[in-house]
Amino acid sequence: MSSNIGMMGSAYFVGRSEILCWINSTLQLNLSKVEEACSGAVHCQLMDSVHPGMVPMHKVNFDAKNEYEMIQNYKVLQDVFNKLKITKHIEVSKLVKGRPLDNLEFIQWMKRYCDSVNGGLVNYNPLERREACKGGKEASKKCPQSQASSKGSTAAHKVQSSHNARRNDLSSSNQSVKASKPSCPVPAYDAQITELKLSVDSLEKERDFYFAKLRDIEILCQSPGIENLPVVAAMKRILYSTDDDASVLAEAQAMVSLHQKEAEYLSPIAEVSTEEKENSDPQKRKNIVNLGVDAVGISTLSPRQRLSDATDVRCSGSPLMTY
Repeated sequence: MSSNIGMMGSAYFVGRSEILCWINSTLQLNLSKVEEACSGAVHCQLMDSVHPGMVPMHKVNFDAKNEYEMIQNYKVLQDVFNKLKITKHIEVSKLVKGRPLDNLEFIQWMKRYCDSVNGGLVNYNPLERREACKGGKEASKKCPQSQASSKGSTAAHKVQSSHNARRNDLSSSNQSVKASKPSCPVPAYDAQITELKLSVDSLEKERDFYFAKLRDIEILCQSPGIENLPVVAAMKRILYSTDDDASVLAEAQAMVSLHQKEAEYLSPIAEVSTEEKENSDPQKRKNIVNLGVDAVGISTLSPRQRLSDATDVRCSGSPLMTY
């Protein structure tokens, strides 16, 4: 039932003072700290207040000082949980240590559970039920002072809550009056707001357009064929720069020019100057003309002249002649 309360439930946001006031007024005790309930006897009587007769109060020890005595009280509480089919896990090892936070969380859960059962306490006499417990009479000796103090604190709490309720009613009424007043239309502001919205829309479209272009360039620069080119590296330098410094463009241009200089320095073929080209062209033409004249002269010789020339070459011992 109430065992399924989550850690972010409203039950776990109840303060210490409210918890102590609730315990003292319900059981007529005089607890000043939450960890004073670490013995488990208070938890057993709280369950007895909402389920009268379910808890064997003669087994509860209000005078428990040692851990083994406290564990016996928690065993009684666990038996009650089992009878009522409550699946709440009791972390006995933490509670008996007297840690304030652990005890506060468990008592917050107990308050939430007790409030959910018949609205809490109904015709319950805590002093009479505690007389059957071990150490119950000693715990009840403090009840007159605690009862008076608890009554005073509850009365003060009721007065304060009534004042707060009145303040809330006044504030809510003022807000309702303000809300009921008709708001004056301001067409000039409406037109200005509409114009600003249109300008924002156009700026967003322009931003998305140029961002898409930059994204396309980035994807192209990541292509395997051109990824390592110096021009691509310079483009990446501009794309990935995080500041608006104008030196980024100069650095990119320096990267490209430096690569061009290195390529010229490492080239194995020296370029021929234009003057050498101009000087070599007439010489080539002259050689071609001489070859053409020789070919024409040879073609105009008679067969007898050709034979005599061949004989002269043979007689001269030229290696080009074969026998």
